[in-house]
Parts: sequence; C-alpha cells; structure tokens
Amino acid sequence: MLTYNERIELREKLSNGEISLELAKEQYWKDYKEGQQSWHTKDWKERRAKILKEKCEICDSTDTLTIQHLSHPKKYADYEREITRNYTQIFKETNSDIDKSEFKKHISKKYNYNAVPLCPNCGDHRPNKRVRKIPQCRCAVCRHEFDEPIYKSLEELITIFYTDEEALDVRDKCFVSKDKWKNNHNLSNIKYWFQREKAKTKDEELIGKEAFLLYLDDDIKYLSFEDAITACRRCASNYDLKSMELCPKCKEHYKGIQYPTCIQCLPEDKRKAALEMIEFGKEWQAMHKQLGID
Repeated sequence: MLTYNERIELREKLSNGEISLELAKEQYWKDYKEGQQSWHTKDWKERRAKILKEKCEICDSTDTLTIQHLSHPKKYADYEREITRNYTQIFKETNSDIDKSEFKKHISKKYNYNAVPLCPNCGDHRPNKRVRKIPQCRCAVCRHEFDEPIYKSLEELITIFYTDEEALDVRDKCFVSKDKWKNNHNLSNIKYWFQREKAKTKDEELIGKEAFLLYLDDDIKYLSFEDAITACRRCASNYDLKSMELCPKCKEHYKGIQYPTCIQCLPEDKRKAALEMIEFGKEWQAMHKQLGID
C-alpha cells in the first residue's frame, strides 16, 4: 500500500501525463490486500502520532483518543459513474441524432421486447382480461369487447419513438434487459443507456483519468488529516455510528449533527413536541414488531 507522499507523487505524475492511467492504477493497487486499511500502516501511525492532541476536541475527555475524520472519501466507482454521467450529457448535446437501424440492433441485442396488449378498436393499452365472460377482453376506454388484442411490432414502436419521444405508446417499460438484473426499461431509458455506452467508449481514457484524479484528491485529503479532529472513543463512536455529536450548548447530551442543539436544550414547547414525536415513533415500531412487519 502506497504511503501518503507516494500517493501525492503518483497523482502529480498522472496529472502531468508522465505515466498512463493503466500504470497509475497498477501502482496504486499493487500489493493491496482485502480488508487492508490505511490506518493499519506504519506511515499512518507515524503521522497520526504527530497531530493527535492531548484531549478530545469535542468533550475534553482524555479517554482512548483517536483521529476522527469529519468526511470520508468516496469509492473510485462513484467518481467514475459521476464523470461518465457528465460525459454522457455532453455526448447527448453534441450527438442528438441516433441512427435508427443501429438503435434497433442495440435493442434486439440487449433487451427482450414484451409487447403491450392493445384494444383493436381504439388502440388503447388498458384492456381488461376477463376470466368467465366471452369475449375475454374488454377495453376500459371505448368498452369494446374482443377475444384477441393487437400488438405493436418493435419496428412500429421505434418509428413512433423517433417521431415523438413523449408519445404515450413509448412510455411503457416493456423491454427487459438480457443481463442478470432483468430490469424493465422504456425506449427513453434505453436511449440514455445507449448514449452512455457510446460516450464511455468514445472517451473511456479521459473519463477514467478524470475519475481517478478526483479519487486520488479525496484519498490524499483523507490521509492528510486535513478534515479530522482528535476525539475520544465515545464521541468518535457517536459520530460514526449514529451521526451524533456533543451538544455545543450544554456539553452533556448528544444531538444529531444536523440539529443546532440537543432536545434537552430546546425551549419547553419544542422539547415537549420533540419528545412526543420520539415516543410516537417508539410506539409505532413496537406495533410493527408485534405485527411481524418490522
């Protein structure tokens, strides 16, 4: 695992074009082991010892002090998705025309088309199928009764989509992806993912480099202890596990990090309302547990 300074050097080389993205990734993840964390390394421990203060910066306790990060780096995949989204938007704006035959081939290759049943009289796609009555189907719109619905072919549906992407006929999620996820899509969804695939293929190297540089920035910031404080075990645990911090007003009770004070420091009327809400929530959870739906 690279040290803090080695990561800074790696980022500079990649940014200046001195090494390729592939080599940068290889060097970064070289000798990486599953479950290995930065704070297990000698480099971390040595730099941590230099900035660790003598008491908790939240409650002044001296019990089991640690470094508490106030923010955490995102995963590389998160940055890659974000940057890919940006490049997809640029691709959409500069490549608005999509070849119809190419789009159809893409759909046939990636999706199964489950055509929506339609009324043969008015073409509405809301016919009701009856079990005991004949004719078996009855249109909910024009009330026409029939045995066999009609279906639009893939070619017809794509033609409508190319004429009007907001048309009612093309809004149905009647396409099922052929991958392991089996997700349902409509033609607008498919068009986006098709454009995304095109954008990613066209600018794969740029996307990867930009995403990896942002990932390294985040990683280096985390290792620098820039956004970190000294905290005792209790304060660190409350922050990490419960998103709570010590109330700055009473310095006794903990509060959600999104709130200015703890419940106990609220004015009487607001404190009463908050406690009632908490009690209601507990009763609701107890009822769910009793009903077996928790």
